[in-house]
Amino acid sequence: MATFVDLFCGAGFGARGAVRGGGVPLLGLDAWSLATQTYKANFPQADVLTEKIEIVSASELGTKYRPDVLLTSPECTSHSIARGAKPALEKSRETAIGIVPWAKAMKPRWVIVENVNRMRKWDRHDELVQSIEALGYSVSDLFLNSADFGSAQARKRMFLVCDKDGTKVTREDLLGLVKPQRKTAESVINWNANYPVAPLRKPGRAKATLERAERAIKKLGRGVPFLIVYYGSDYAGGWQALDVPLRTVTTVDRFGLVTWQGRTAYMRMLQPDELLAAMGGSTDHVLPHGNRREKVKLCGNGVCSDVMTPIFLWISQKQAKRTEFH
Repeated sequence: MATFVDLFCGAGFGARGAVRGGGVPLLGLDAWSLATQTYKANFPQADVLTEKIEIVSASELGTKYRPDVLLTSPECTSHSIARGAKPALEKSRETAIGIVPWAKAMKPRWVIVENVNRMRKWDRHDELVQSIEALGYSVSDLFLNSADFGSAQARKRMFLVCDKDGTKVTREDLLGLVKPQRKTAESVINWNANYPVAPLRKPGRAKATLERAERAIKKLGRGVPFLIVYYGSDYAGGWQALDVPLRTVTTVDRFGLVTWQGRTAYMRMLQPDELLAAMGGSTDHVLPHGNRREKVKLCGNGVCSDVMTPIFLWISQKQAKRTEFH
């Protein structure tokens, strides 16, 4: 069993995937109290600490925790295209460099860094990799899409998987450990729930929303449910069908589900339980705290569980071989 400390732990979606792959959480750290409350609710055996990483003493905690894995998901806001036209904040980006003292202090065999893929374009990305390598790690720099690993969401992320024993891993290695089945957006929708809906063409509905819906209806025909997608920049027309994976869950409402009663179209936003399913949550992971908006944010800030599971399965294999060898 690979023990791990979880920096920028969020609601624990990455940790959930780690646990499914044989991991044991020792500590979850996050600056948002709602995140650490949610983490504790899901992993009551783990310690939690609500604080900014730059304020906490890594060396002091390093005397208490000696994990096999340091699991990190640094703040990604200033790397992501989701920030729109807002200027990138270098202080936000530097939380990634801030994980290096933790690796020095805790001396884990493995370090995992998850972030948006655009982090590779950051001018200090190579510095981060070289800093980790300078501590004696071999770094596998991977680009992974959660949909390839059995998630109902297409969430493309960079993963640095760092091993002090010099072993590297590939995307194909990880896929071979789980042999996933492809899931679609339709699979996360709670069709039995009685969530309130409103007519698509109600008074006051934004013109842009109706235009997105019209493009979908023109393509799919009447009577076929679909999703309106807000805050997109991929030129896909502002909608998606349900027979493909859900596009990336963000920290704000993004998906409007359009359904039909006869020839009348109705719409509602996807709910936290549906976004939870898209993040890889199920009956073994809950969001017991926070209002609806906060739960949406918890999901959007998370690491998709389905990708972390094969990474920890791979780690567990390496642990077993090392034990057998010794």
